[in-house]
Amino acid sequence: MKEILAWHWCKADMKTQHSNEPIKLSHILRVNPPLILCSKGLHASIDPFDALQYAPGPIICRVKLSGVILKGDDKVVAETREVLWFANAETMLHEFACDCAERALHVSKVTDQRCHNAIKAKRRWLKKGITDKELAAARAAAWAAARAAAWDAAWAAARDAAWAAARAAARAAAWDAARAAENKWQREEFNRRIKGLAQ
Repeated sequence: MKEILAWHWCKADMKTQHSNEPIKLSHILRVNPPLILCSKGLHASIDPFDALQYAPGPIICRVKLSGVILKGDDKVVAETREVLWFANAETMLHEFACDCAERALHVSKVTDQRCHNAIKAKRRWLKKGITDKELAAARAAAWAAARAAAWDAAWAAARDAAWAAARAAARAAAWDAARAAENKWQREEFNRRIKGLAQ
């Protein structure tokens, strides 16, 4: 039997996604082989950022996997999974999303204050400073700004399609490098915050 440490997200009710079994500290869940990645077994990811894309809820668990273990690109499936600790990461997830959105607005040089105000509203909502209705109004204003910006960009591209395509091709390498750098920051920052929840 081999063992590995991994990360697993679960629903707020602390029950497994498919079998609805309760998830408790030190309780070992078990599935009989044969295992099938993405289909049958107890799943987790070695990296918490990878695990996030499979999250059915806000509870992050540090788990120990054992028995038969199959590895995929960004997740693993195991015969047994034991929860070593868990934390409700809901507030951290909202804050992380706000930070990512602010960085995206800065990189994209978005100046429409409705977009920036939506992030500020979300931060006030997290501190119970505004209501759900006020947050929804800020979100709607940000979407209106995004639609207006998209319409302006589409109109400019239609008007100057060849020039826009040439500029886009020239910038492609720079955008790819910027995207890779942002993905690296997101992964490192997210993992730092998750590990901070355990302290």
